[in-house]
Amino acid sequence: MARKIDGEPYTRITAEEAKEILEGGASILVDVRARDEYEEGHAAGATWIPVEEVMPRISELEDTEKLLFICQVGARSGLAAEYANAMGIEADRLYNVEVGTPGWMSAGLPIETGA
Repeated sequence: MARKIDGEPYTRITAEEAKEILEGGASILVDVRARDEYEEGHAAGATWIPVEEVMPRISELEDTEKLLFICQVGARSGLAAEYANAMGIEADRLYNVEVGTPGWMSAGLPIETGA
């Protein structure tokens, strides 16, 4: 269930909630893990932007209504959402898939491998 925690500039969501948001359109799923992690397996259709590149590449994300960040366990994706917020993206547009990629996979949602 989507939840907002005081002090966090994003909403925490499950993999299933992320898939629903993505199916609704005007959203993007950004995998912020390292290249090798991403290539080993990622949510189908995810865009790869390593967490350390979120701020310099924020212009690639600004026009998307909802930004969903995913990593391995929810830590780097939370940081990426904080970076996006610091760069001016409103908190109500930011989401952290807190179960990470393993949670996405265990939910049976589509995955891809490679670049």
